[in-house]
Amino acid sequence: MRVLVIGGGGREHALAWRLLHSERVQTVFVAPGNGGTAQHEGMRNLALTDAAALADFAQAEKIALTVVGPEAPLADGVVDLFRARGLRIFGPTKAAAQLESSKAFSKAFMQRHGIPTARARAFSEAGEAHAYVDAEGAPIVIKADGLAAGKGVVVATTLAEAHAAIDDMLGANTLGVQHNVAGARVVIEEFMAGEEASFIVIADGQRVLALASSQDHKRVGDGDSGPNTGGMGAYSPAPIVTPNVHARVMQEIIQPTLAGMAREGMPFTGFLYAGLMIDAQGHPRTVEFNCRLGDPEAQVILMRLKSDLFEVLMHATEGTLDAVELQWDRRTALGVVMAAAGYPAAPRKGDAITGAATTATDDLVVFHAGTTLVDGRLRTSGGRVLCVTALGDSVRAAQSRAYDGVRAIHFDGAQWRSDIGHRALRH
Repeated sequence: MRVLVIGGGGREHALAWRLLHSERVQTVFVAPGNGGTAQHEGMRNLALTDAAALADFAQAEKIALTVVGPEAPLADGVVDLFRARGLRIFGPTKAAAQLESSKAFSKAFMQRHGIPTARARAFSEAGEAHAYVDAEGAPIVIKADGLAAGKGVVVATTLAEAHAAIDDMLGANTLGVQHNVAGARVVIEEFMAGEEASFIVIADGQRVLALASSQDHKRVGDGDSGPNTGGMGAYSPAPIVTPNVHARVMQEIIQPTLAGMAREGMPFTGFLYAGLMIDAQGHPRTVEFNCRLGDPEAQVILMRLKSDLFEVLMHATEGTLDAVELQWDRRTALGVVMAAAGYPAAPRKGDAITGAATTATDDLVVFHAGTTLVDGRLRTSGGRVLCVTALGDSVRAAQSRAYDGVRAIHFDGAQWRSDIGHRALRH
């Protein structure tokens, strides 16, 4: 079988890597891919990003399954196009992907269906938004309504920060938010205290299979300091997701979301990611929904998955997930992101990378994200460059192995956090 993965980041490298473990998969095409997928045996990069061109390729090459990695093609309707052409593709439709592509839609949906989340209101007028913030006070959370590559959220600890975020999201748009049809909007919501975790499931429209829990590290600096990023590292499992929390999330968040989407005529097939805030009493609330695997959560989750991912996703596209059980490596997986100089504000590109050989060992894989091959040499091409991911019998063992891998890699200006997994070590 031949498989197509749409996207070019670390999540897509990890998906392609895990899909290649299937006995039935011979080749994984990655569109457009990166420097790591270009060098990986069994993977082939495809210089295509246009949805119609990708569908033409899938049809001509008899691709058995297409898996969509990032959010932008989903929001643009790539799944609808492939399905209209009779092609098998795993991911939500454009309508269902609104759970991620519109914070305003998502928040209103949660309110309609009684899904626990923060109190919030949406605004398109700056004056009204500023007045609301003044009335509510800080800390407070300001979210851009459209897609912003994981960077459209400001957790404002002061009123000045909140007002600046409103002005940027409704005006200057330095974050590069892709506005929805309604134009620039912000969602302003109450600050939720607690510990975050990532809860991701595979959905077939009716049924779900929960993936292993994980925890991301969003802020750029040690001790969760500095600006938010797309993610500086992750580990799995997350001790904060106890069996009791897991049961509550499935019962109070995941199942009502699937049922609500089906009732509203948008049955959800794909990876559904609930970003959680879990308070001191173990009560989970939804921070946001994503309609794809997280990144870098994908890297640590897929390191631990022992089941045949190709078979699982084929069942998901058939609507027969009840025929599958997932098997997991009992070890902890921990991934450390190596980012480019200047990330997240102004990442530098073009630096030569050494030591990042893509040959995997049993307990360490270097997943590529912002890399490219130039005249046969690996160079940086994005903000998050690599995710060095390791397995270990404990969090500390996985952490030690991952950082050994990080120290073996070099590119000028490389930055990484030295404390990935610190919360797990406290549990």
